[in-house]
Amino acid sequence: MPSPDVYDFFDYNGLLNDEERQVRDGVREFVQAEIQPIIRDYYRKGEFPRHLAEPIGEMGLLGANLHGYECPGLNNVAYGLLMAELEYCDSGIRSFASVQGSLVMYPIFTFGSEKQKQKYLPRLAAGQIIGCFGLTEPDYGSDPGGMTTRAEKVSGGYKLNGRKMWITNASLADIAVVWAKLDGVVRGFLVEKGTPGFVAKPMHGKLSLRASDTSEILMDDCLVPENAILPDSEGLKSPLSCLTQARYGIAWGVMGAALACFHESLEYAKGRIMFNKPIAGFQLTQNKFAYMMSEITKMQLLLLQLGRLKDAGKMHHAQVSMAKRNNCQHALEIARMGREILGANGIMDDYVCMRHAANLETVKTYEGTHEIHTLVLGQSATGIAAYK
Repeated sequence: MPSPDVYDFFDYNGLLNDEERQVRDGVREFVQAEIQPIIRDYYRKGEFPRHLAEPIGEMGLLGANLHGYECPGLNNVAYGLLMAELEYCDSGIRSFASVQGSLVMYPIFTFGSEKQKQKYLPRLAAGQIIGCFGLTEPDYGSDPGGMTTRAEKVSGGYKLNGRKMWITNASLADIAVVWAKLDGVVRGFLVEKGTPGFVAKPMHGKLSLRASDTSEILMDDCLVPENAILPDSEGLKSPLSCLTQARYGIAWGVMGAALACFHESLEYAKGRIMFNKPIAGFQLTQNKFAYMMSEITKMQLLLLQLGRLKDAGKMHHAQVSMAKRNNCQHALEIARMGREILGANGIMDDYVCMRHAANLETVKTYEGTHEIHTLVLGQSATGIAAYK
């Protein structure tokens, strides 16, 4: 009996169907050819490789699990697998695709009018235009219901005033999905680039997610037409449902980062000689690899079942919280362990572990902090909301 594949210890590959494997393998080839060779330079520069937007769209990686409007219509397991392949390269690349699909295309698809869907979704799917999602504010992250951004009905449309912070893709965006309170009720609005009173300013000084665009949005009497409102968006549940979609993709994505760090550190350890033998032969190093293998295997099986539940229409948002919380935590630990195994070489960007570790510090925090997802699970267990 041959030994199990160290990167797929329980053969979850055998549980995938042919289409899911083909999607994964195709995305892997694309990432290796088009993104891996340049990602270090863009991370150094602190820039997102904007020229990749259309090739990523042509590969069917934007809104991949949406149906119609020239979207690929993949199942949710295939969608998750492509998120993992993107984040195997870099969290910033997965963030771009995740925001475009789950936080821009999904709310238009779910809450938008037919005209809005026809106008925006095909171009967003193709990467011809870029979108962003404006929910978080400087003083309201974990408590989005406290937002102070306001919409006022005026002659000819709506006037928006407020400020959003930590918005992925914002300075690149051609269209922003902005959430504001209209008569005290949270509603979604589509704001096109160039609208007077709308400014996106890049945020500088990041030590994490450097290959991702992160900006703040300022709205000062920003007037949008009446058809800019998402007609079926009403209440905080609307943006929160979008976040559930994005967290699902994150839970898959970070598994890719964990696998990248495991792969790099294992190959390094087998070739690094110390005290006349590879450092992979020392017990303390093997303890790290046992941890990595175990946690990655748990991620694989948890995510596969989560995807099957999502495809069956049985997924609950608390299950997504568990996956996001668990996988971000352990992916970050795996990245740190990989950096330790690499020793001094691990601080150089010739290797990926420290870049992934830095990125995962953000990924663990955004789209619901580790603590918030802990409270979501605590509420599921007890029936009591600790954060209220």
